[in-house]
Order: sequence, then C-alpha cells, then structure tokens
Amino acid sequence: MTTSHFLKRRAALFTLSALGLAAYGPAAQAQDADKWPTRTVRLVTPYPTGGAPDTIARVLAEKLSRKWGQSVIVENKPGGNGFIAIDAFKRGAKDGHDLIQLDSVHIAAYPYLFKKLPYDPAKDFDVQATLWKAYLMFVVPTGSKYKTVGDVVADAKANPGKIDYGSWSIGNPVHLGMEELQQLTGTSMQHVVYKETSQLYTAVATGELPVTLGTAGTTGPMYKAGKVRFLAVGAPQRLAAYPDVPTVAEAGGPKDYEVSGWNVIATPKGLPLAVRDKIRQDIAEAVASTDVQDRYATLGYVPLALDRAKIEAFIQAESKRHEAIIKRARIELQ
Repeated sequence: MTTSHFLKRRAALFTLSALGLAAYGPAAQAQDADKWPTRTVRLVTPYPTGGAPDTIARVLAEKLSRKWGQSVIVENKPGGNGFIAIDAFKRGAKDGHDLIQLDSVHIAAYPYLFKKLPYDPAKDFDVQATLWKAYLMFVVPTGSKYKTVGDVVADAKANPGKIDYGSWSIGNPVHLGMEELQQLTGTSMQHVVYKETSQLYTAVATGELPVTLGTAGTTGPMYKAGKVRFLAVGAPQRLAAYPDVPTVAEAGGPKDYEVSGWNVIATPKGLPLAVRDKIRQDIAEAVASTDVQDRYATLGYVPLALDRAKIEAFIQAESKRHEAIIKRARIELQ
C-alpha cells in the first residue's frame, strides 16, 4: 500500500464520516455523550501483563472508571504482532465501549511492511488520544568497547555486515530504528531476532549481543543495576530522567536521527463527535494528572498530547517516514 493511497483512504473516510455527522445534530450528539458509557468499557491491549504500556493502561483505566462511573477493564491480548488484540477489538462493540491501545507500528509501519494485513488502519480505527513517545536508547554491555554511537558506526563501516544488533521481531521500532541508522550512515549490520524481549536484553547484558536499542521503560532497570550501559538516546534533547545520557547527535551519531515508539488509544470508526470528544478529553485529563506524569518520567516517556487536527497530521508524517525506511531496506512480510 503506497503512502498516497493510504492517506487518500483516510481522508475519504474522514469526509464521509463528517457528512454523516452533519445530519446528526449537535444536540443529539451531546445527549449521546451525556449517557455514554452505559456499561463496562473494555480496553484491549496487545501488551503482556506487567510491562510498562500495560502499567499505564491500568492506571488510566482506574482513573476513567472513576470519571465515567463504569468499570474500565484492561484485557491483555499479546502476541501475533498485535493481530490477536486487533481481532478481538474488531469483533467487539462498535459504540465506544470497546477501546484499543496501539503503538506506532500498528498504524504507521505495518501497512507498508505486510503484503496483506488482517485490518485496515484507515477504516478500523479512529485514534482518540495520543499518550506518549518512548525514545529509544542505544544499549550495550557494561564492558563494551563502544563508548559512543560514533564508535558503533565506525566499527560497522570497518566491518560491514559483521556487527550484530537484535530485536524481538521484524518491523518493530528497534529494527526500523537500526535500519534507519544504517541508511543514514551508509553502514550494514546484521539483524538477530530473539523470541522475547527478556532474551534480547539478557543477551546484551551477557555480552552475547554487542548493541541494540531499547526504551528506558524496558532497559532502565538493567541500566540502573549496572548490567548495561546507555550510549545515547534517540531524541532531540536529553531525557529528564536520564540527564547524563547524551543524544545521538551529541554521541557522534547522525545529527537528525531520532528513534521512538508512540502509543495511542483508538475507538471504532463512526462514533458521534460528542462521544469522541468526551473520550479524548477524559483521557487527556487522566494523562495530565500528577501520578501519571510521574510514571511517564520514571519510564522515560515523553507526553504526547495532540488535538484532533494534529493527530491526523502526526500520523500522516509518521506513516511517510516509516514507509521510506521500509522501502529503502526492502523489508516485506506476507
């Protein structure tokens, strides 16, 4: 699926939705929003229990339960590239009582990575709230010879195809982030796929794997325990929770290089505007609370609070960026 085709479909669906809402007056929509939710709300997530995204989902669910006067339950459906969770969501309620937590690859990368997807981001989801950006760290063993990102790049140039890096699948933010680094630096490294993230980062800690990327939420505890080192963060500026970790540019890497994953909450298409606004505003209020912001800081997350117009523009820009990386790397999955 090309960028232009994907974005045209998004625009067409948005236009049709707007036309339908024009005949459904503001008063009726507001009445729907006042009544919603009328029963338990389910938040489906592709993440396993206990991980950083799951932790935030449960904090938000608790706050929304109090706000809405209805239970909000988190239903974990990990595995299968997120397709298991997405299938459960698609088979669920279409009136907003089923929500789904998604990340960047589901919306902005997989449409260009897979020949055929079991879902269509342009018609199956309506992103209501952007939650955070998780900038990725360059992670190496504690005793690594690499002191900077510049050292990694220099070694990769001197030994093309001989330096390994790892991730847990094809097309995840770590894989695509390392592919982009190679494209920007004219280097070639070898991608090693591990079955689980725990195996991946254990391999780094033991020195089996020389380098990879990881969020602070995932690798921060290992870093603080002295099991791994952070060479840099792929962000435009240093993270408040890790002020001693330089940016990639400061560490001798490409100046314009950023690598992150981001997280959103979406509903099915076609909800009344007032209901969508209620969901968006209430999630934004929950995210802005002190305890959620404190969790973000601990996990190295950067708040990503966008209004409706900016969400669409953000997704378009991210889709184009991911498509370019995937096409240059010639990655394709069935």
